[in-house]
Formats: sequence, C-alpha cells, structure tokens
Amino acid sequence: MSPSPIPNPPVGSGDACPGALRLHSADDGFLARVRIPGGVLDVAQARALGEAAERLGDGRLHLTSRGNVQLRGLREGCGGELAERLGAAGLLPSAAHERVRNVVASPLSGLDGGGFVDVREWLTGLDAAIRASSVTPGLSGRFLFALDDGRGDVAALAPDVLVRATPSGDADVSLGEAVVRVPFDRAVEVAVAAAESFVAAAREAGGRVWRVTELGASRAELEDLLSGHADPALGNLPPWAAGWARRPPVQRNEGSYVQVGVPFGVLRSDQWAALLRTADGELRLTPWRGVVVPGGDREELDRVGLVTDPASPWNRVAACIGHPGCAKSHADVRRDAAARIDDAHPTLPTYWSGCERRCGHPVGPYVDVVARPDGGYTTTVPHHTES
Repeated sequence: MSPSPIPNPPVGSGDACPGALRLHSADDGFLARVRIPGGVLDVAQARALGEAAERLGDGRLHLTSRGNVQLRGLREGCGGELAERLGAAGLLPSAAHERVRNVVASPLSGLDGGGFVDVREWLTGLDAAIRASSVTPGLSGRFLFALDDGRGDVAALAPDVLVRATPSGDADVSLGEAVVRVPFDRAVEVAVAAAESFVAAAREAGGRVWRVTELGASRAELEDLLSGHADPALGNLPPWAAGWARRPPVQRNEGSYVQVGVPFGVLRSDQWAALLRTADGELRLTPWRGVVVPGGDREELDRVGLVTDPASPWNRVAACIGHPGCAKSHADVRRDAAARIDDAHPTLPTYWSGCERRCGHPVGPYVDVVARPDGGYTTTVPHHTES
C-alpha cells in the first residue's frame, strides 16, 4: 500500500507540506504530520497517537512549533494503516482538510485565570467551520489560524488569521494587518470568511502565495478583503450582527495544571505514558514544543526526564531534526546543542539549525546557531554575530 493514500495537489502548487495522508520521505524513514487544532488531545486520542508511533514509527512523538505532532521513522507502505488508526481516533475527520487544520490557541486559556475568555468554544467551532468550507482546502499547509484569549501569547506567532479576545468579550479578527471587531459568537464565521477571501486573492495573484505576507498586499488592500464583514455604523460589527446582544466574557474555569518542557520537542514512549497517567482528561500541546497537563503530577513527570522547572535552560533551547534524520543537515545539531545547554542565553530562545533553511525556527528575536558545511557553527545574537 502506498505511503500516500490521497493524491498530491495539482502540479505547480509547490506546497509539499507533509500531512497525515501525504507522507514525507526523510533519511530516518517516512514522516507524517498530524494536525491537532489548538494542540488539544483527549487521553484516548493521545494514546492512539502513541500506539501509532510504537507500531509504525520510531516510537517517539515529535512536537512541532504549531502544537502538532510528527511521527518519524515510519516504514514504507504504512500509510493506509496509519490513516485507519488516526481516523478511528477522530484525528482525521476530513481527508480534504487535514493539512489546513493549522490552529494554535492560548494553551492556558480557562486554566490560569488569565485572558478575557476561554477560547475552547472558538476552537471547536473554528475546526468545524474549516472542515465545512469547500474553499479552505485551497489553503496551503503552512497557513496559520490563531485563537488568543487576550493575553497575546499566540498573537505573537504572526498568524495569517488571528482571533483575539477583547475585554468586552468580543473579538478582533485579523487578516494580516487588517482588523475588524465582531461579536464573540461571530468570530469563527468571520475568521473562515477571511481565509476564504485570501484563497481567492492568492489565486488571482498567481505563483507561490501560501501565507498572507506573501500576498504582497497593503493594509488597505487587506482591509478591502474584510470589508464585507464589517459595518462602521455598528462600530465595526458585521451587518448581520445588528440588534444582537453582546455576549459577556466567558466565565473562567480555573484548575490545577503542570507546564512541561520537552527537550527538543521529542517525547519517548515512557514520557508520553507518564503524561497520560497524570493528565486530567486531556493534554494541550503548545506552539513552543511543550505540553500543558491539566491535573498533572510534577514529581512523576520529573522522574521520566521532562522539564517542570520554568527556569530550566531547556525551556529556551530548540533545534531542527539535524543529522542523521535530515540529509541536508551539516551536523548533529541536537547532540551539539545538548552539550552546550548550560551556555543558553539567559532570556532569548536559542535555535540550532543544521543548514541555512532554519526549519522550525522561532518567530521573533532569537539566538540563531547555524551549522556550516565545514563542521563549525555561525552564531548570531540580535545585534551581534560570533563565528
């Protein structure tokens, strides 16, 4: 059976982003990327992912910078079985949309009393709306939605479409730099409409236009794409919201949790099992390659080598897969980064890349460590460079 049980996109689209159905061939075997909207996995789904990694791959769960999971070391011909396992667990609800369900959400929303709303209702609604649209399959696998409860954490990830809560309980919906304010219960609808408008504009532009920034549109032009969803006479509320009573902020549901750092975002089977044993119903994978564990047992998680100390340098160091997993890498960057973990910058994240592509690097300022073909590294700190 083929490792890619659905057809590739039309020739010329250029978007070869891997998914759960289109596997990528790497030096360590095939790779699948499973989209986890908002990073939220119930325990049954998390167990199914762990079993798939054990049976079909290298036994480990590889977290991504969008709160998704990669399975690596997959054997050739396992695509059909993988799809069946993911489908049975509810992790593959739509073959047409599986690569475009890129949604990050404030991981602590509803847990720590921060933010203005609990984004969970938005999350379930947005995923359903993306899958209900006949247009969103035209998005690239790199297009990013973000749901921010108002604290600004995922807003800082430069998403293409952002829904951000306001103190009133309404939402600011952004397409790039363009923003429109809408009622809480219309935010998802407007977010998907914004993405659909982008698909049409990208097709008209032609060429490789995967992200809003690649559209080359001015703020005014982006505002035109959103203009059908706002009525200035209503304070930027959409026309169909006239007379609608504004929804109050969602009641916060605070609870205990443990924030877990995962060295290089790679979870062994025993670590994954410990997360499941201690979780209260679900796991929340973060866009920073960590896990928020509602409930959680800090001592047990420490014992299996996970990081629960917020001051640990492991929380500020990440790396691409490097050698031997990637043929383009000039070095075993994770080995080298681990050997120098105590040298991590005290405040900035440090990212080690095996080549100039810098796959998975952070958004915003970071210490950039790039392997060179001669075996050395070039280190760039904002405003300073060392060789």
